[in-house]
Amino acid sequence: MNKTNKVAWFVFGFLAIGVGFYPLMYFFADGEVGLRLTKSKALLADTIWNIGFYGHISFGAMALLIGWVQFSKKFRNANLRRHRTIGKIYVGAVAISGLCGLFIAFYATGGWVAKTGFIGLALIWLYFTGGAYLAVKKADIQKHQVYMIYSYAACFAAVTLRIWLPLLTIAFGAFIPAYRIVAWLCWVPNIIFAYVWVKRKGLAIG
Repeated sequence: MNKTNKVAWFVFGFLAIGVGFYPLMYFFADGEVGLRLTKSKALLADTIWNIGFYGHISFGAMALLIGWVQFSKKFRNANLRRHRTIGKIYVGAVAISGLCGLFIAFYATGGWVAKTGFIGLALIWLYFTGGAYLAVKKADIQKHQVYMIYSYAACFAAVTLRIWLPLLTIAFGAFIPAYRIVAWLCWVPNIIFAYVWVKRKGLAIG
């Protein structure tokens, strides 16, 4: 691994770990914080919505924290059993977080522009993760690798959202227009990047 790749790998891991621990603030903060400040009192008092919200951020954080190490060839080859175990945990975490995310997306701040953006993200995440799991069960390793690249690109939206949202809020001087844009900007470029990466690696699937 050359110096540039090492730096990129360090930044990748640093961001995944840093944002992976971000949801802890929702559990330990005194009062409402973060995105919960944009929600109505009625929604914050809704038990089902809260289950969806905490299920999404908790298991999404787990997927983000453990998923990035799977892209290290050295790490994978060192212990395939460990790789499979982490993979199963990742798939389970995505299933819970993705379904919870799909539910709470219908309550997203910013109207249907934001709602459809987050609904699209949840569906893409669930689709590629489920596809990756089915592919490896059929011993289609290349398809599994491709779909996992797309899956983690969607997972990494948790990181890119937290990079873009404060910048866009400053640019527009308001949260709502920034949130409407970031509902799409947090994941669409990630999927495009994944597509380019897959092509550069020469990973073709049938």
